[in-house]
Amino acid sequence: MAALLRGSWKSLRRCSKHVYWSHDFSRSMASKTPVGFIGLGNMGTPMARNLLKNGYPVIATDSFPESCKELQDQGAQILDTPADVADKADRIITMLPSSPNVIEVYTGPNGILKRVKKGTLLIDSSTIDPSVSKEMAIAAEKAGSVFLDAPVSGGVGAASLAKLTFMVGGAEEEFKAAQELFTCMGDNVVYCGQVGAGQAAKMCNNLLLAIGMIGTAETMNLGIRLGLDPKLLAQILNMSSGRCWSSDSYNPVPGVMEGVPSANNYQGGYGTTLMAKDLGLAQTTATDTRTPIPLGALAHQIFRVMCARGYANKDFSSVFQFLREEEGQ
Repeated sequence: MAALLRGSWKSLRRCSKHVYWSHDFSRSMASKTPVGFIGLGNMGTPMARNLLKNGYPVIATDSFPESCKELQDQGAQILDTPADVADKADRIITMLPSSPNVIEVYTGPNGILKRVKKGTLLIDSSTIDPSVSKEMAIAAEKAGSVFLDAPVSGGVGAASLAKLTFMVGGAEEEFKAAQELFTCMGDNVVYCGQVGAGQAAKMCNNLLLAIGMIGTAETMNLGIRLGLDPKLLAQILNMSSGRCWSSDSYNPVPGVMEGVPSANNYQGGYGTTLMAKDLGLAQTTATDTRTPIPLGALAHQIFRVMCARGYANKDFSSVFQFLREEEGQ
């Protein structure tokens, strides 16, 4: 039966330009065909959990065994290595911290490509260098599998609510075949072009996000110093031309919003060290393409200093706390 299901999936992917699943049929397939998931951190765990909620059996692993417990308790099968996952699933999603992690998980001694099955669909939702995505796509093709880069935006909150935005690069027919998986985890799925295009879009998004968060933190801090109530100031910004995602959905000032990292001592969310890494990717790419990013370069410097000052494991919105510390408050 498992072989029959795998064959059906591969046939359907090959014909995806001409075949459209009915809702009932896709759900039936979902309930019987496992999905591999590698990387159960702040983002990966809620993404995998939403696959379980939609009827997909999940086969998962993480380099930190303690990260697997929550998903195991909810019914996922936990294995020891990425190669073990590749042996059991012919659709695999990875959500990893950096380019070296992705290279290791795909091509290392216990990597996916050591035991990947022919025709397996590999989806990497990590935020990494576009050139690494292209390298992994070539390695996957040599192993007889297909690679998509599909980084996400929206943070932990959107991951928990299955409201992520996916930016996808790769063969368009494979993108179409994977949409059923994406829509279980997000509500916006955008095809960006060939492999690496998804990473390029995510890099640009995070460049603006970092700059916007620093601007919001500076603005809120100045208003507080001038005697304004932070909730009132946020309300004014969010009905005025200064409104942005960092002000209205992820405000960095403690006490202004509930359910965001600033309301929880900047725990959870998107770590400062990850934002510094993303800005490093943007700066390298900007240098390679001779593109001036003066504000991006300054943002990179600020987040790197934050990492050195004890903020590495806090959410990147802790830049507000960092600014207050800099002024001695």
